[in-house]
Amino acid sequence: MKPPLESSPHVPPVGPKPRPQFGGRVNMLGSFPEAGLLPALTVPEIAFAGRSNVGKSSLINALIGEKIARTSGTPGRTQTINLFLVADRFSIADLPGYGFAKVPPHMREAWKALVEGYLGDRANLKRVIVLIDARQEPQKTDGELIWGLRQAGLPFLVAATKYDKLSRAQRVPALATLRKGFGVKEHELVGVSSVTGEGLDALWAIIAPHVETAKK
Repeated sequence: MKPPLESSPHVPPVGPKPRPQFGGRVNMLGSFPEAGLLPALTVPEIAFAGRSNVGKSSLINALIGEKIARTSGTPGRTQTINLFLVADRFSIADLPGYGFAKVPPHMREAWKALVEGYLGDRANLKRVIVLIDARQEPQKTDGELIWGLRQAGLPFLVAATKYDKLSRAQRVPALATLRKGFGVKEHELVGVSSVTGEGLDALWAIIAPHVETAKK
């Protein structure tokens, strides 16, 4: 009689390291209508930028695992830079949305000046997460932001939101179209969903090296 076969040891799947939990250790530092009013911080900073209603606040909340940023179904609601301090280790900047046509021209110009002022004057800004809608064709305003970040030498990552709204068959060609349209490489774009959590660990894996060596 043959001895029973030994069960194979469990080998955990290879993939991004799970995101840490920050429960209760996130403080909102304020909402700032002008870049010059932002406090100077010594911790690394990660900024989230994108068109109005692309899901910046929802993605921040899902990534951190806590409802820290206000969400709204009304495009153009965020008109200030909302700044958060996470566990005394790093800060998050939720930038106002752009590209919403139903606002006065002077307001669009004010938002543009606010974002440009921020991007040009944050000494500890480590990466800009550019959010785009995974379901849409490449948009001109998104391309202009990505081009501007390249010109300024600011590290960025493109996060294609609402990834769960695409079927499995649509996902690969949709991301390929976006990469080609924006001229970004495969590692510079990731599909994410604030609803299902898809892509969040991969997104954190890119952010983590900037913040894990900071004060804990």
